[in-house]
Amino acid sequence: MKDPFFFGYGSLVNRATHSYAHAFPAQISGWRRAWRHTTLRPVAFLTAVPAHGEQIDGLIAAVPGHDWAALDEREHAYDRHPVTGPLHHQAPDAGDVQIYAVAPQHSDSPDARHPILLSYVDVVVQGYLREYGEAGVIRFFDTTDGWDAPIKDDRSAPIYPRHQTLHADEKRLVDAQLVRVSANVVAA
Repeated sequence: MKDPFFFGYGSLVNRATHSYAHAFPAQISGWRRAWRHTTLRPVAFLTAVPAHGEQIDGLIAAVPGHDWAALDEREHAYDRHPVTGPLHHQAPDAGDVQIYAVAPQHSDSPDARHPILLSYVDVVVQGYLREYGEAGVIRFFDTTDGWDAPIKDDRSAPIYPRHQTLHADEKRLVDAQLVRVSANVVAA
């Protein structure tokens, strides 16, 4: 039986944040990303939301032996759903593909008490830069809703548990895109 795969569209695109080595760039149709606060976490994270006619880039990776336990724990504020829409990838052996999304009953807009963390944005953008180049980073920003939410600048003392060190050029790219989308970055 083929191993199942997950479709990552946020921090899971950054291979430095996980050990799922059998991974491939992928695009999924019928979805868009949005920043959402969930009652199950203190800060805002990305979620996938159905969106007819939209497409987002991401990464699919095999879940060896159908062992979802570690990934389900990491993504504990999300529900796992089978991908039913068009999915484009080069994985020669992909089995069923699952996507994580925040359940609507646990979802709310980010606010000052539940901000987006800049350290999380940094991780996501670093992943998109490595997988898709600068054009992929621009697509990430353009296919994500909620940039008007407060983004807490925690770079000097990262709160996000899987934060990564960014090079100066990566930070400049993140900062330039945040300016381009008129993001609301606030001091920590």
